[in-house]
Amino acid sequence: MNHFKKIVTVIKLHEKDLERFMEVIKLFEVVFEMEPFPIPASAHLQKLLGKSDFFVFAAIIENKVAGGLTAYVLDQYYARKPIAYIYELAVDSNYQRQGIGTKLIAEMNNYCKEKGFQEVFVQAEKVDDYALDFYRSTKPTGEEQVVHFYYTLDKTKTGLRE
Repeated sequence: MNHFKKIVTVIKLHEKDLERFMEVIKLFEVVFEMEPFPIPASAHLQKLLGKSDFFVFAAIIENKVAGGLTAYVLDQYYARKPIAYIYELAVDSNYQRQGIGTKLIAEMNNYCKEKGFQEVFVQAEKVDDYALDFYRSTKPTGEEQVVHFYYTLDKTKTGLRE
């Protein structure tokens, strides 16, 4: 077993990065145990990558996706500055606990700070001790105890229909 640290590069994906985005989605599928997950049409994913209110960051090790983060931009009515909501973050189990998730959040925060965002936020389920410990380790500004409610409007597995 090699004990040297592998170089991790975190990049923000753009419209041309469809293959990388699909790698991130496949990583989410495995890490979040969503198998088998039908990947949406390429045209839909390409459209998302081209939007200014959706971000994908990928952590790359040896030209492979080792981690990924997706986020949405929310315009506020309380302030002119937008906020960003980290929707999903995952790291390949072979690379967990090596600082990759922390790097993804740091890159996301730096990007949003440069773009003039007011805040970046993320949610974690109360029962997910690993996620709670991880997010606490990233030194957030604060932590709130909330209950997350949701309303499923489309009963299909992915919510996507062609």
